[in-house]
Amino acid sequence: MTFRILTLLIFVAFSFTGQAQEDYKEKQNLKETFVNSQKHEVDPISDKAVKTGQHPKNIILMIGDGMGTAQLFAAKTANGGELYITNMPWSGFSTTHSADNYITDSAAGGTALSTGEKTYNGAIGVDVDKKPLKTILEISEEHGKATGLVSSSAITHATPASFIAHNESRHNYEAIAADFLKTDIDIFIGGGKSFFESREDGRNLLNELKAKDYRIFDSLDEASETDKGPMAVLTAEKHNPAYPERGEIVPDGTEKAMKVLSENEKGFFLMVEGSQIDWGGHENNTAYIVQDALDFDRAVGRALKFAAKDGETLVIVTADHETGGMSIDNGNFEKGAITAKYTTGGHTGIMVPVFTFGPGAEEFSGVMDNTDIFKKMFELFGY
Repeated sequence: MTFRILTLLIFVAFSFTGQAQEDYKEKQNLKETFVNSQKHEVDPISDKAVKTGQHPKNIILMIGDGMGTAQLFAAKTANGGELYITNMPWSGFSTTHSADNYITDSAAGGTALSTGEKTYNGAIGVDVDKKPLKTILEISEEHGKATGLVSSSAITHATPASFIAHNESRHNYEAIAADFLKTDIDIFIGGGKSFFESREDGRNLLNELKAKDYRIFDSLDEASETDKGPMAVLTAEKHNPAYPERGEIVPDGTEKAMKVLSENEKGFFLMVEGSQIDWGGHENNTAYIVQDALDFDRAVGRALKFAAKDGETLVIVTADHETGGMSIDNGNFEKGAITAKYTTGGHTGIMVPVFTFGPGAEEFSGVMDNTDIFKKMFELFGY
């Protein structure tokens, strides 16, 4: 009995001293069955304007955090058998292990995608020796391209952070926020306003951003007055709510970012994260997973329509890892119903899907490592 009480006290202490940005990882709301009452139309996307063997002017990398094949097929089932993602013409798989663990976390997984190098779990844009690694976003800036980040989480969270910051720990949110000032990113959209404004060191990074000619907005509606960067749209003090409470931040944010970034004649790099597919996986909550995966798919649809019209944009959809060990127990396309089971409340080591559309899309077929996605983007951009 004494051992049990001690164990409980340790767990409670850890829960209260842990980082607030990570509390979604506690199982809170187990729901295995979901019936979708709000299906979205999946319009056909033509790739006639896309020429194979060409280099893209723009790349949009879209990361469904925690999205394995089960999460994807659950969303497909719930949407009546159609997704924008699964209609993309080229596909493959990516392995996800980190430098120090068979099971990656989002920080190491995001860093592998952003830099092409494996690192330890918890690392943000640094190698195993904690030395900074240049990211595809930073390299794109050096070559005169516009850059952007969109996330349904705090913009300082592991995945978006790994494209713009360099820190030994994903939990150093204020330091990660300060790294935004070291770049010339044209637009970033997500939560995390408190890490820029209400800081322990007394700095107000919003004022420092304004000094660099950034426009600061609290919502996409506020930002509708202009499509001229640079701008920051900080939509929550920390994380945004789950879908549908947060509204269309991911699809509309993707649309907004593409409008702002396409003003640059040299092209752009944009990373969009559907963060909370992962959070539903941590909860083993099928409804949470599917609703956020469908929200992410609508954002992919916006990107594909832009790319189909543009003819010079490569869209890549993948994941940093799978979360929950999700398996599909039953489903019904007509009803949009899905029942799932789970093996864990954490991440797993299974391969994740890769889907592509646009010039260079053919380079992403077959089985690859997550570091190869950076390498292929780097080569296709001609760096």
